[in-house]
Amino acid sequence: MLNVFKQGHPKGLYLLFCVEMWERFSYYGMRALIVLYMVQNLMYSTQKAGNIYGLYTGLVYLTPLIGGYLADRYFGQRKCISTGAILMICGLLLLAFGPKSLFLLSLCLMIVANGFFKSNISSLLGLLYENNEDKKDSAYTIFYMGINLGAFFSPLVCGTLAVKYGYEYGFASAGIGMLIGLTFYKLFENRWIGEYGLKPVGVNSVAEDRNEQTNSAQQNSRLGALLVLMLFTVPFWVCFEQAGSSLTLFAQYMTDRNFFNWEIPTGYFQSLNPLFIILLAPLMSVLWGSLRNKSKEPSSVEKFAIALFLIAISFVVLAYAGYLSASGLVSPLWLVAGYFIMTVAELCLSPIGLSLVSKLAPKKFLSLIMGCWFLTSFLGNLIAGMVGGKYDALTPAQLFGMLAIVSFVSFILLLCFVPKLNKSIK
Repeated sequence: MLNVFKQGHPKGLYLLFCVEMWERFSYYGMRALIVLYMVQNLMYSTQKAGNIYGLYTGLVYLTPLIGGYLADRYFGQRKCISTGAILMICGLLLLAFGPKSLFLLSLCLMIVANGFFKSNISSLLGLLYENNEDKKDSAYTIFYMGINLGAFFSPLVCGTLAVKYGYEYGFASAGIGMLIGLTFYKLFENRWIGEYGLKPVGVNSVAEDRNEQTNSAQQNSRLGALLVLMLFTVPFWVCFEQAGSSLTLFAQYMTDRNFFNWEIPTGYFQSLNPLFIILLAPLMSVLWGSLRNKSKEPSSVEKFAIALFLIAISFVVLAYAGYLSASGLVSPLWLVAGYFIMTVAELCLSPIGLSLVSKLAPKKFLSLIMGCWFLTSFLGNLIAGMVGGKYDALTPAQLFGMLAIVSFVSFILLLCFVPKLNKSIK
């Protein structure tokens, strides 16, 4: 842990850590409730709820592409982050206290909000380290732990309030979380972030333009490799994002949630992944460092391949749990095991990808290309929603087994590209 939180990071990192923690608190708190809310309160079918969930979670990763472009060319990252936070608060409070007829409008507000917020806070972090590339991986590891700290507590808080007092209290608590994050951001941004992100960086100086032209061939090769890796992340997110749809339904209806005469709220299972992230991220950082010292650390491309292999294994475990569920409710330990393996896979891909984008993207397109990285999550979430919508049409064993096969085939295909991609990224 101490190796991860080593000294020498700018204070801006910890401010962005805090803001992103509260933003993820609001997002994952809402995400843990939304499918059950649609099924139980809006009386949607599981297929309709799954499709809306997939469209929503997909679009929140599509709009950062637009938000990144606007930041790079017109507004700068800082204004976009503030705008996104305000829109997010409005959307969540509308979801909590507005009429049910405005349900879709509240989702639209949060989709636009994420567009302004998500890619820009990630790229702003990269700007803080433009003269200190060696610490960038460590910085993104710390940042990623902040993401998952918020994601861990939000289902516990929002889920408990929803069970005890109603869904509106769960959604409202998510909105209050984002309000806390925005307050911290506005209080300390000028003091701790300085001039970074205040102005758009879409227009380089003449010297920077000449330098980029000189290295254009190498840059194009790197961006091409990055694009290929982005394509391989799509099947990963298709599997990973079952957490909010088919795995939530499996936890609700096919899992024995009784624990010493206390029924575990379904939303609590959403906290497993971020809890494992918080526990495992420092260990993974130490592992990579140890392997690096021995010249045995896997490349970024190889880590992506490991992630696809592990996500396949996690769904083999879940498919077996689905097979057992045909005979009755299954132990929650199956979900714990599945989420644990899935988390190790995530740590091999998601923070590595954020850092890689920050290193390889030209500065004047940084937020835009960061938005392209999140575009893979859009495609993955969109497909994940469609797959999750088939929960009633297929048995859990069939559904999870199909996902295991897709991710394993993707792993085999990526292995074929590893040597060429490694050469391009170096």
